[in-house]
This record gives sequence, structure tokens and C-alpha cells, in this order.
Amino acid sequence: MASEEQKHATIIDGKVIAQTIRNEIASEVLLLSQKYNKVPGLAVVIVGNRKDSQSYVGMKRKACAEVGIRSFDIDLPEEVSEEEVVKKVHELNANPDVHGILVQLPLPKHINEERVLTEISIEKDVDGFHPLNIGKLAMKGREPLFQPCTPKGCLELLSRSGVSVKGKRAVVVGRSNIVGLPVSLLLLKADATVTIVHSRTPDSESIIREADIIIAAAGQPMMIKGDWIKPGAAVIDVGTNAVDDPSRKCGYRLVGDVDFQEACKVAGYLTPVPGGVGPMTVAMLLKNTLEGAKWKLKQ
Repeated sequence: MASEEQKHATIIDGKVIAQTIRNEIASEVLLLSQKYNKVPGLAVVIVGNRKDSQSYVGMKRKACAEVGIRSFDIDLPEEVSEEEVVKKVHELNANPDVHGILVQLPLPKHINEERVLTEISIEKDVDGFHPLNIGKLAMKGREPLFQPCTPKGCLELLSRSGVSVKGKRAVVVGRSNIVGLPVSLLLLKADATVTIVHSRTPDSESIIREADIIIAAAGQPMMIKGDWIKPGAAVIDVGTNAVDDPSRKCGYRLVGDVDFQEACKVAGYLTPVPGGVGPMTVAMLLKNTLEGAKWKLKQ
């Protein structure tokens, strides 16, 4: 039986790691409130009433309360003008009690996402998507004020699981602005040799097979099969895809971009979906807000 066990990947439990990080944040928030009589503040702006966005925002606000971060709730109607959203962002930029501003994406079609995000003060860009933050992330010897939450969470999962990135071959599957691109830049900063595979890459399978570390962020359910994975590789699955499942009450279940059952037998380390990267994204948002407050209070 023991030899059977050896074949199974170590499952990286994102819930447990995220909870550890939240506990660390809660202690630091307490220290700040004792020392400066101030707590970090996070403003969450949501436009319209998309169900998925509402549930993400609810989760973020609840997480703030849990660690003692003050939450500023900005709920705007679907038909709000772009000018109004920008005006609201400017008010939050000027508010000294707000240390982080998060605009929940996607925004309604009539609002220019890029313009709104660029208006967020770089000192409060806890999402890490301001062009200046991404630009610094891309440059050697520069440090962004904030790193994007999901990519930062991916690297935190690796480091807290004892997986070293330095000198390793990393393959990132997907090139989105939210995950694929920034996570590849973070891996590069951590001295990995990085390849990005995307929908136009010929024979991506053979490239993925050479990876010591795979970050799957393509949004394709169970695309990466067990025999695409080098034995012992660390696999971080960012994908969250709903697939039909008549046996479930809701009619669907969530799966990642990696075929979990197959990957379990080959990978050295593997994150589950759900319960892997998801909880880390919120934990990193809280951590960025705390960092923003510490930076401001020490000035």
C-alpha cells in the first residue's frame, strides 16, 4: 500500500494556506490599530448586479471583516455613466481612510475599463493592474508597489509548499492580462525559465511536458491531461470552469484546466479546484491592502 501512496501528488490545500495568511494579516492589523489607532481600509466598487460579481464582492467584504480591515462598499447602478464611476474613484483616491481601491470587473459595456483602472491612484492599486505596476513588474531591478492578487497567490502557494522556483522550467498556459501575463513575469523575477503557451502555440503538449512547474490559466476545462505532465512537476490550476453534472442539485460542477484525477497520479504537487488558487486571491487582496496601509502610515 505504501508504494501506491508514493504515486499520489501532494495536494496543495489553498484553503488552509489562505487561512494561515489571514491569521497573520489579522495580527498585523491589530498591531496597526494599537500603534496608529488606524486600520487598513479597502473600497470595493461594483457596477450593476451580475450574480458572479456580486458573490465575489460579498466574499471580499466578508474577508475584510474577518481580519479587521474596514470595508467601504460602493454599489453603483448598471446604467451609471463612465464619468460618475471615474468621479467616485477620484473621491476614494482622496480619502485618507481608504488604502486600497478595487473595481470589480467586468464593467458594463458602455464603460471603458482601461480608463477607469488607470484613474486609480497607483498607491491604492491593490489589484496590481495599474499600467505602472505592470510595467515595473516587467522590468528587471524594479519593484511594483503591488503585485496582481491571483498571480501573487500562485507563487505564494509554491513557496509555502516548499517548491523552489529558481532555475526551474515553468510553463504558463494562457496569456490573459489578469493571470497568464503577470504570473509569467513573477516567475521570471523569481529566476525561473518561462515559456507561455496559448491558443496559437503549435504542439503545446510537448512544451508542457518539459515543465517542472505548470501554471494552468487557459479557461479550458480539463485540457491538460495526465500524460502531458512531467512526473513530479508542480501544477497550479487557476482554471474555474463549470461543466454540466446532472447528479448535482445545481446541475453543474466546477473543474480546473487540468484533469485532476489523471494529474494526481503523475504530478509531485497539485492544487484542487475548487479550494486551491481561489481562496488565495482574496487572501492576497487583503495582504496588498495591509501593505498599502503600512506604507502610508510609515510616511
